[in-house]
Amino acid sequence: MSMLIALGQINPVIGDLRRNADLMRRHIAEARDAGAQLVLFPELAISGYPPEDLLLRADFLDACRAETDALARDARDIVVAFGAPLHGPRDLHNSLVLAADGAVRAVYHKAELPHYGVFDEARYFGAGDGQALVRIGGHLVGLTVCADLWIADGPAAAAARAGAELILNASASTYHVGKNREREAMLFQRARDMVCPIAYCNLWGGQDELVFDGDSIVVDHRGTVIARAAQFRDELLLCSLDMRRVRAARLRDPRLRAVAPARPAGPSLESAPPTLAELPLPARDSGAPAVAGRIVTPLAPEEEMWQALVTGIADHARKNGRSHAVVGLGGGIDSAVVALLACDALGSDRVTCVVMPAADSDPVATAYAVHLAERLGCDLRTIGIDALYATYREALAGESLGDDEQTTLDRIRARIRSNLLMAISNREGHLHLSTGNKSELACGYSTLYGETFGGFAAIKDVPRTLVVRLAHWRQGQGRPHAPLPAELLADPNAGMNPSQWDSDGLPSFEEVDPILELYVEDDEDPDTIAARGHDPELVRRVIALVEAAEYKRRQTPPGIKISLRAFGRDRRMPITHRFTGERPDGARDPVGAAAAARLD
Repeated sequence: MSMLIALGQINPVIGDLRRNADLMRRHIAEARDAGAQLVLFPELAISGYPPEDLLLRADFLDACRAETDALARDARDIVVAFGAPLHGPRDLHNSLVLAADGAVRAVYHKAELPHYGVFDEARYFGAGDGQALVRIGGHLVGLTVCADLWIADGPAAAAARAGAELILNASASTYHVGKNREREAMLFQRARDMVCPIAYCNLWGGQDELVFDGDSIVVDHRGTVIARAAQFRDELLLCSLDMRRVRAARLRDPRLRAVAPARPAGPSLESAPPTLAELPLPARDSGAPAVAGRIVTPLAPEEEMWQALVTGIADHARKNGRSHAVVGLGGGIDSAVVALLACDALGSDRVTCVVMPAADSDPVATAYAVHLAERLGCDLRTIGIDALYATYREALAGESLGDDEQTTLDRIRARIRSNLLMAISNREGHLHLSTGNKSELACGYSTLYGETFGGFAAIKDVPRTLVVRLAHWRQGQGRPHAPLPAELLADPNAGMNPSQWDSDGLPSFEEVDPILELYVEDDEDPDTIAARGHDPELVRRVIALVEAAEYKRRQTPPGIKISLRAFGRDRRMPITHRFTGERPDGARDPVGAAAAARLD
């Protein structure tokens, strides 16, 4: 006997409950028309994920419950599973709702609540008891939500030991580079260990700093992909499961019998494991052929990262009522990549590029900026800053600007440019995209209220070496032509005045970025990083710069997370602390807060 299931991969908007429910209704109708007997939607599909402190508002929870009941009334001639925040007898739960015949028929409460990295579920939800079985058309089906499946001996494994022949997993799994490969390796292993197919439905889209990639998948009992949705887009994925093959495989495999719980002592009236509900399987034409699932090839790494950034920008703009972005172009690789991302996300006719030269600006850099905007077909504006700069100089004529007067003056110019961009944003309602990269943000080599300022930080979590790598990839796509000046790709610093980074004698980003990755993402200590072959003096200098710049990072706009550990939600360090580490000989690190603080 086969079961035709559907996965509704959607992009919900937090708090837009009616829209989210209507989006599911359209997929339900499409799935029903295709003959599907069950359709699964992502975790917290009603509310959107993560709703954060909206979950502390009673009116929000009441509205979620009302929309849940309304959607359940439309679950006819098909079984519908979707996520929603719902109250149990005592606690609020991250729940998976099973609806059929126009009503809620079962509710499973997520048992494994992640409370690390970007996840704060234990702040809001109580853990469920792990009772996760329903019987649909004579087949035991295990219900799980996201992290329930990541735990090897968690609710999914318990359901399989109790006889589940299919595991449903509603998920809101955030994106970072390589996450889909980690996720699929886990799914393959779980399916093989449980001798049980898994239907995994993930949401997609951007939500503040987070991006979700979709990549929903169905894996059979051997750990083989039998259906996979595309990344970063809506999709209804259909797939037939041959339940007879699952039962036959289990008869031949003794592992589940070996780990099944022993029967209780004494007589028992139970003839079957306890279930949350028993539902008939909606009828399907007995002569209808099995549906082979569509298997989409995952994106290559550079395209996946680019699409994650594009999705983050597009959804941040759309979900916040913005349709147009403004980007300051300086002629360097960072601002060029942000402008390209904005055009791919919103369309070149919805991007304004602003060039703001000064009298001593390098004409080559200005020419690169103009060239890029013209090639992209963006609205291009040129605003000179000399008059404004002269006004600042005049106002400060009687003030001491310190030992490094030129650095102070350069920061004033950066802030003038930021003020102009914010003025355009305020006047015309555009989203101001800042252009700072992760490497400079990590080390404090960015101007507070200058290039770090804006409404959204597109490449905040992209190290400089990766910015260059993505620029080369995007240039090769040629949509509709190669937009970047060839000279800029050959030398990302071409046409730029020497930066403070160079003036302070820091080595290339190729040398610094690996140190930053080990320290920021992997939490390795200075000696361990140096033991990997990095210069010990450079390691300690970079770490001191990172720690001294925390107060600046706290004041930057939100930005898209694509790494395993981004600044902000992932990496939470105190601004005020005195742990800088010591050398093996007990000497203090020579580079401290004062060295970096001057780069405000």
